[in-house]
Amino acid sequence: MSSSLRSLAVEVADFPAVALARPAEVPVAVLRANRVVAASSAARAQGVVVGLRRREAQSRCPSLELHPHDDARDARCFEPALQALEDLAPRIEVVRPGRCVVPTRGPSRYHGGDRALAGLVWERVRDSLDGPAVIGVGVADGPRSAQVTAFEATRVGGPVVVPPGATAEHLAPLPVGILEQVLDPGPGRSPGRRGAPVGERLTDLLRRLGVRTVGHLAALPAPDVSARFGALGRAAHQVATGAESVAADVVDAPADLAVIHPVDPPADRVDQVAFVAKVLADQFDARLGGRGLACTRVLIRIDTVDGEQLERLWRHEGALTPGAIAQRVRWQLDGWLRFRRRAGLVEGGVCRLELVPDQVVVDAGRQLGLWGGSDDATERALRSAARLQGQLGVDAVLVPEWVGGRSPSERIRLVPLEGVDLAGRAPPPAAPWPGSLPAPSPSRIWSSPPMVQVVDAHGGPVQVSGRGHLSAVPVHCCLDGRIWSSVRSWAGPWCSDERWWDATAHRRRARIQVVLDDGGDHLSGTGHLLVLEAGTWWLEATYD
Repeated sequence: MSSSLRSLAVEVADFPAVALARPAEVPVAVLRANRVVAASSAARAQGVVVGLRRREAQSRCPSLELHPHDDARDARCFEPALQALEDLAPRIEVVRPGRCVVPTRGPSRYHGGDRALAGLVWERVRDSLDGPAVIGVGVADGPRSAQVTAFEATRVGGPVVVPPGATAEHLAPLPVGILEQVLDPGPGRSPGRRGAPVGERLTDLLRRLGVRTVGHLAALPAPDVSARFGALGRAAHQVATGAESVAADVVDAPADLAVIHPVDPPADRVDQVAFVAKVLADQFDARLGGRGLACTRVLIRIDTVDGEQLERLWRHEGALTPGAIAQRVRWQLDGWLRFRRRAGLVEGGVCRLELVPDQVVVDAGRQLGLWGGSDDATERALRSAARLQGQLGVDAVLVPEWVGGRSPSERIRLVPLEGVDLAGRAPPPAAPWPGSLPAPSPSRIWSSPPMVQVVDAHGGPVQVSGRGHLSAVPVHCCLDGRIWSSVRSWAGPWCSDERWWDATAHRRRARIQVVLDDGGDHLSGTGHLLVLEAGTWWLEATYD
């Protein structure tokens, strides 16, 4: 084990709730996609835990304050803690707001050892935060192991320092699910199974296979774990065995991949720099893409006209997209400017922006969704929908949900957003539904079905017998008493006899599909679904 990987990690428990800076006695929960992603100590004392839906959390704690998740707010509030740590250790690596990693080789020697450094870091972070917080500081062999130890330290109540070489022994009794904290470091992880992050799916599979603790995973042969679970399993096994090292696919970044952009005239507003950052991030991504590389850790360097320089390392377990890099530039600058204003320092305009790839991997590409979407697009859609719900009300934002049924209008219903886990949508019900229509389904369903007259060649009304037979071939149709159209072709009927045992809810219906000939009506020349109920035909849907 290389001593250069000896690391210290800081974990602020439920940091999105801490960033709100609410009084300790006020129960607070932070929501993403209508799921609780962070809760204050007062809220947890009343049974509010991460993963609950909005209404379930409110039922447990009626006085609960609900706030939407905001990455930018979290980054701004974590900046004072990062500024406080820069005096103790260089090259602070931000994993996410509320969590960072520091290499300890030099700082520990300077401050009198790992335990002394951990105590200083704990005090600095505690003093820099506005509200009450549970802070965990962990030191172990490797950045991921240190993060697991820091997460454990939030439950212990003080710094946890693992002696060199004893990481595997220390982690062995912990539940294997704790590895989710480092395999999926992003905030606001959805608990849904189909949409669960890969780390959560891995640990869930390990539990079902009988691997309950970190020690059980460490006891498995490394080649077998790698062959069965791939790179993710290999990373988890390295953490479990205390043999964490630089991944084999990590390569040295060529010096010419760094991109620099002078800001002239100097910008003193965050939005101006953010626009420059987006252009620069696109250039940065194009250079990496030309070499077949992706960046997992980037150094963002900002220079001001006053000669100050702000550097920050940002890590992502996957690959940093141009949008993610531009977002981190905005967080970094916004937090820095707010910190200077609170300290009463004079602001200097930004005159230079530089992006340096600090750690790159071979680009394996991204798996897009069926309709061309990606995980980033899904996350943006979830955040937008949750934000709209927060502005308009709980029942104002509706989303479609599969419920099943025989008629097209019954198969999908609109439900409030907070009642649906969008990250793990359930598949359509597989019930047989006798009497339902064959595919494809009509594209337009009439909310107020118009009345239709269906007649045979002699002008008599077409009916359906109790055995499901048409009384005659449909020849003409008239929609709502307007122009008559000829029936070019037809199919059916499909009959359904629903809830025959209930005299009130009993419904007997028969449906046919028709294609109308030209009759001067805007519905002519297309397919329609007609339904017969209580002796009357209705236009239920249209095949556009």
